Amino acid sequence: MLKDPIRQDVVEFNDKGVTFRVNKLIGGTDNFVFYSDISGVEIDNGLFFATVRIIPRARPEIVIRNFSKGDARRIKEIILQNVPHNRPDAFGNPLR
Repeated sequence: MLKDPIRQDVVEFNDKGVTFRVNKLIGGTDNFVFYSDISGVEIDNGLFFATVRIIPRARPEIVIRNFSKGDARRIKEIILQNVPHNRPDAFGNPLR
């Protein structure tokens, strides 16, 4: 498969959150998001590659591109495994 070796986006996981490195021809951006701040993960499947959209709370979505469909599914799976499921509501009460 053909991937762009110069502008390949990168995802780095750690125990508190995930860093998304979006590379451009000149420069790029690094975005760190705590797992607890992620409200959703979406995958857009193209003909050959997939785009992953991370939806953080109170921030614009983060878009990372040019992943194999399997890698995109694995990224989504790892993120969702680490997102807290029993997040308290605005009053400190656990969700039901």
